[in-house]
Amino acid sequence: MNLVAAIGGLAFLILIHEAGHFFVALAVKMRPRRFYVFFPPALVKWKRGGIEYGIGSIPLGGYVKIPGMHKPAAGDIDAHLERALEEAPWLADRAVPLKRALEEDRLEDARAALPEFRRAVEQAELSEPAMRSAERALTDVGDGLSSDAYWRASAWKRIAVIGAGPATNFVFAVLALALVFMLGVPVEATRTVEEVVPGSAAAAAGLRPGDRIVSVDGRSGAPEDLAAAIRESEGRPITVTIERGGEQQALEARARRDADGYRLGFAFGLRFEEYGPLKATALAFETTWEVTKAIGASLGRIVTGSGREEVASVVGITAVSSESLEAGVPY
Repeated sequence: MNLVAAIGGLAFLILIHEAGHFFVALAVKMRPRRFYVFFPPALVKWKRGGIEYGIGSIPLGGYVKIPGMHKPAAGDIDAHLERALEEAPWLADRAVPLKRALEEDRLEDARAALPEFRRAVEQAELSEPAMRSAERALTDVGDGLSSDAYWRASAWKRIAVIGAGPATNFVFAVLALALVFMLGVPVEATRTVEEVVPGSAAAAAGLRPGDRIVSVDGRSGAPEDLAAAIRESEGRPITVTIERGGEQQALEARARRDADGYRLGFAFGLRFEEYGPLKATALAFETTWEVTKAIGASLGRIVTGSGREEVASVVGITAVSSESLEAGVPY
């Protein structure tokens, strides 16, 4: 279930990221042609207002297709027409007016020549792959020649559209963390036992959830000090003094060794703290900024080759998210 929730969470982050690009593009009169969560082939798709919306079958990302990301060139025709020309060589002559207009930067003439070449492609007896490739060329060039093409827009509009995706993720991170801070976050461990592992040394000694650890072999202090006393016992018998029902009791125990050292097999509880909206928002900004700086630093290490082990794929992100959910929603 946690894995399903993690995949759903990743899909949501992709959705709001692409929605950032999408709505800002609409706002600056740069009408997107497609809006997909996940990559095609599409599981479901529909058209509304001339925009194709869809959910892809490959859960590795998503995209918004914004028209004319670069200025169209004759090479855009050649790149996708190779198969079509093999099946219908006569199309090469029909493409000449369009390609020449693009080469000479006569974009209005290219726009006028495009419908004629499209009709020629439609009349050709092409296989499905060749037709798909040719239609892609026609669509891309048509988008590049359109009045709302990305490359035609002013610099601030292009920057706004590109920056909207990560900016939306940043804002969402702040809002989500602010909500978590308001609901309460663990700030420190307490000396109260939260969980006792069945079959562990703690269970054998009679330790129960709700018990408060007073001392270990006479050593008191913070939870980390008590844990250190257990580790340092190295398996010899120790006396764990607890408070239960308002009375103190002494339990005899012997820590057992595992991969991480000597342990009794219990977990301390956590003290949670809730914050008001203003403080929660400030903490959320601070936390998000610290994480953002850490990401930037890790990118620098990747360039030098020392941080490659820090890179996680979509699969890795989902796995870590699933593990975090097992620890609890705040994590």
